[in-house]
Amino acid sequence: MISGKKIIVVFPAYNAEKTIELTYSEIPFDIVDDVILVDDCSHDSTAEVAARLGIKHIVRHEKNKGYGGNQKTCYKKALELEADIVVMLHPDYQYTPKLVAPMAYIIAAGVYPVVFGSRILGRGARKGGMPFYKYVFNRFLTGFENIIIGQKLSEYHTGYRAFSAEVLQKINYEVNSDDFVFDNQMIAQIFMAGFEIAEVTCPTKYFEDASSINFRRSTKYGFGVIGTAFRYRFHKWGIAKSKLFIQ
Repeated sequence: MISGKKIIVVFPAYNAEKTIELTYSEIPFDIVDDVILVDDCSHDSTAEVAARLGIKHIVRHEKNKGYGGNQKTCYKKALELEADIVVMLHPDYQYTPKLVAPMAYIIAAGVYPVVFGSRILGRGARKGGMPFYKYVFNRFLTGFENIIIGQKLSEYHTGYRAFSAEVLQKINYEVNSDDFVFDNQMIAQIFMAGFEIAEVTCPTKYFEDASSINFRRSTKYGFGVIGTAFRYRFHKWGIAKSKLFIQ
């Protein structure tokens, strides 16, 4: 705990048997109270490895629900366990677990209710091996969203995020997509609800066992991001109401 606040790390997992132990071993358990792993119908031994590591809260999807669907289960379970701060960390070791503590401290101190680990602040993205086309997409989409949504984030596409329970309870993330655009829709909901987002510089690693989406799915995600930004702006202006922002 930090200042009496319960901290839970959630792992949205899919075929992560080769990397989960390394990720888990670097979690700062001097402040983290619990870990939840949601196995999205993996084809490997992800759940078995998690059990061997001593993770008590393991949820298995009998059918693959997608990245967004996995997160929905993660957050629902964390709130059921009465978390005050929830940190979403990919178990593929692409993001360092060593930033869990500073991200959680920012929320526990009441400075910001949401904290992202940004690969773009500094040189973490390209230095860590982010493919050039993904870097270009990231910069273009982030710039576009900042203009349409009216914010100044360095990155909208990181998978390393920490939330106060208040934020998760207030936004209606259950109506979001079960696909990768879930992340982006969640950001739009956070801003629509009046919350602010802090960012910390985060190194990243791209390697064979790290999860990644291909060019085709990246393109689909990109169009989803653009659509989310316009839905935000049209809802804000009262032109077209969106279910994403109706609580």
